Amino acid sequence: MHNKGIQTELEAWLAFLSSDDPADIIAVITRFPEFKPLYDDIYTLCRNTEKVMGMFSKELLELDRNTVQYMIDEMQEEIDRAKEEMIQKDEQLFQKENQLIQKNEQLEESNRLYRDALKRIEELEKKLS
Repeated sequence: MHNKGIQTELEAWLAFLSSDDPADIIAVITRFPEFKPLYDDIYTLCRNTEKVMGMFSKELLELDRNTVQYMIDEMQEEIDRAKEEMIQKDEQLFQKENQLIQKNEQLEESNRLYRDALKRIEELEKKLS
C-alpha cells in the first residue's frame, strides 16, 4: 500500500479496517467513494462518547456474565470431582466394613469352637477323675 497506493477494493478494505491515518482515509475515499458513508458512521460514533462508553459497558457486562458462567462451570466440575471421590471412598469404607463383619463372625465362630472344646475337655477330665 505504501509503495503503490490503494489499487483494489481488497486493499481499500484492509486500509479501512487497519489505518487511522488521514492520508490513507482520503486515499480510500478518493479511489472508492462507497467507503465515505462508512467513515462518516465511524466518525459520528467516535464523536458520541456516551454511545461509545455504552457499547463498552455492554461488552464489559457480557464479559462479566461470561466470567461468572465460567467460574460456575469450574466450581461445578470441582463439586462433581469431589462427589465422585466421596462415592469411591464410601465404597471402600463399605467393603472394609464388610470385611470387618466377616472377620468378626469368624472370630465369634472360633471363640464358640474354643469354648465348646474347653467344655469337652472339662467333661472328659471329670470322667477320668
